[in-house]
Amino acid sequence: NLCFSVNLVILVLLAVAFLIIVQRNLLSLSDILHKENPAELSQNLHPDSGPRSGDEILVLITATEDRLGATMTAINSIYSNTKANVVFTIVTLNHTVQHLNAWLGESKLKSIKHRIVIFDPELLKGKISQDSNSVEASKPLAFARFYLPLYFPEAEKAIYLDDDVIVQGDIQELFETNLKPGQAAAFSDDCDSTSAKGIIRGAGNQNNYMGFLDFRKESIKKLGLRANTCSFNPGVFIANLTEWKNQNITGQLQHWMELNTHEDLYSKTLGDSVITPPLLIVFYKRHGAIDPMWHIRHLGAGNRYSFQFVKAAKLLHWNGHYKPWGRGAAFTDLWDLWYIQDPSGKFHPIRRHEDKE
Repeated sequence: NLCFSVNLVILVLLAVAFLIIVQRNLLSLSDILHKENPAELSQNLHPDSGPRSGDEILVLITATEDRLGATMTAINSIYSNTKANVVFTIVTLNHTVQHLNAWLGESKLKSIKHRIVIFDPELLKGKISQDSNSVEASKPLAFARFYLPLYFPEAEKAIYLDDDVIVQGDIQELFETNLKPGQAAAFSDDCDSTSAKGIIRGAGNQNNYMGFLDFRKESIKKLGLRANTCSFNPGVFIANLTEWKNQNITGQLQHWMELNTHEDLYSKTLGDSVITPPLLIVFYKRHGAIDPMWHIRHLGAGNRYSFQFVKAAKLLHWNGHYKPWGRGAAFTDLWDLWYIQDPSGKFHPIRRHEDKE
């Protein structure tokens, strides 16, 4: 009987030990699954604990009525992934202000530091095509990035972001990009190894100056630019505003915009590219570089990356035809993590499962 009791005690102890081990393994597995599930992760990142202090990180983004959900998603992704003191300058047009204020005011973004600035289309008078159907005339806010010192007259640095991005890293990292003396901005080169993966086959000159400028024109020839020089994408950049003002970057950009209206200097290879050409001229071999992982792009031109790679990226950019709030875009699930529903119901992402209903 004694032996039986001892054996029973040992069996009970072994069973308890086994259950403890199983429980610990299940907890570990739960942690792993939690880390691998971005939907859960996004809800637990940096909970807002009140007003943020420290040096201001200035971010400029535009807000157009038909893409307002994109702007809100980009802002939410930035704010949710940092504890830094981010201040947003949202440049928009008069007819969008009410919708923008309502969306901000009725969401978790009501506490963000921001200011809304109305873009003055008069700035573009004589500098873009007067044809109301032209790309320039239909997208005036795209030129807001040319006028950064106007929006940040006292600041030293600022970040510009297109609205079709989401940020998965801490924006402070991008803000701390090193700019050498004489460099007014840092962009991501189209020839870097990461972005080159996304270049569409058959697009030819999409990653060099030849794709954006007409090298047959005399004004371009006189510049002595090399046609095969690697281009850059101006959808994400950090600017040294002191250098920008000292070099009169805005004035230089306006000069080339005006000249283009008379001489048609931009290449038609890439169709409607009106923002990149003047920037390529003004910043020819005079700009810094941002970390390639801070600008993973071409997501709007097809799926060229693995999910693991895209998830590890710091910033995703859906430049190209397919946008993450519409049909046909890749990795829309990552964009959806940061989307905040429009309280007015005007903006509504198109999703495949909804089409079937």
